[in-house]
Amino acid sequence: MANEYVTLEELKRQFTLEPDDESRDEDLNRARASASRSIDKTTGRRFWLDPAPVQRTFNPRGRIVREDDGDLFLIDDIGSAAGLVVEIGSGASWSAVTGYETSPDNALADGKPITGLLQPVGTWGTVTSRLRVTAQFGWPAVPDDIHEAALILASRLYKRKDSPEGIIGSAEWGVRNLSRRDPDVWNLIEPYIIPGF
Repeated sequence: MANEYVTLEELKRQFTLEPDDESRDEDLNRARASASRSIDKTTGRRFWLDPAPVQRTFNPRGRIVREDDGDLFLIDDIGSAAGLVVEIGSGASWSAVTGYETSPDNALADGKPITGLLQPVGTWGTVTSRLRVTAQFGWPAVPDDIHEAALILASRLYKRKDSPEGIIGSAEWGVRNLSRRDPDVWNLIEPYIIPGF
């Protein structure tokens, strides 16, 4: 398993399981992976960083925002400026773009991703142009809120086997339905949801 936001050891500690007890590892790993990918789907982003730069091509339609200081091209989260290359063109004809600025200012220094490329002078090409970006996409590191949300959600998913049909019971509370959405998980991940996603 890779790119989960909570480790197997952390999840075992939630249930006071011994680290060398491997009898539940398969179920715990499945819960970790499901919780992490659920957070990705809900927020519209992923919080792990590509190990090496990869190339993506973007269509400008709906991605350019006119700002007071230039045209902002909205891109997928970039978690590292190492190896960042921006090109404009289409088909087999591409040319390097220079003079752009990353946005928001100081994003990587603040532990957040670059989400836009600002062209202070000029435009991002014609209607038929595409933007090709080579970068390490994702987040520089997993935010604490996302880690905690993944831990809560993975714990909940692991315990779900004990609540068939979404019903849980206890002598103290009686029979109750589980809520569809955990309010603590939602409060932790909501600020990370891409606007309009």
